[in-house]
Amino acid sequence: MRDGLTEKLKVRPDKSDVKAFFDTYQARVVVLSGRHAGMEHQLDSKRVTLGRGPGVDLAFDDPAMSRQHAAIDFVEGAFRVHDLGSTNGLRVNGSRAQVRDLVHGDRIEFGTQVFQLVIDEREDTPNTYELTP
Repeated sequence: MRDGLTEKLKVRPDKSDVKAFFDTYQARVVVLSGRHAGMEHQLDSKRVTLGRGPGVDLAFDDPAMSRQHAAIDFVEGAFRVHDLGSTNGLRVNGSRAQVRDLVHGDRIEFGTQVFQLVIDEREDTPNTYELTP
């Protein structure tokens, strides 16, 4: 019913809907230190694997990393990092972890690399039209 007084609520993305999340937000890992410092890698799928490779989504030339060192998964509306049975383990915000939920700004360390999770809301770009006479 439209009575002119009722406020329309914005629909929030379903927490389990990966596509809706990535339509609203952009997520990436930024390499803060190590051999690959300054690089950014988009997280745009439900699972991204990291390691020395082969067989990972993000490969780093780092002998302190296992071939398949860690995975960052999108689970229930949030990101979670998993150690994939690596030799040297991983740390989140300085604490050793096997599995840890992540939030914007968290630092993930493994091998000689330090990564930071960055999540930004995508800006709505207004439609623009060019009118020609």
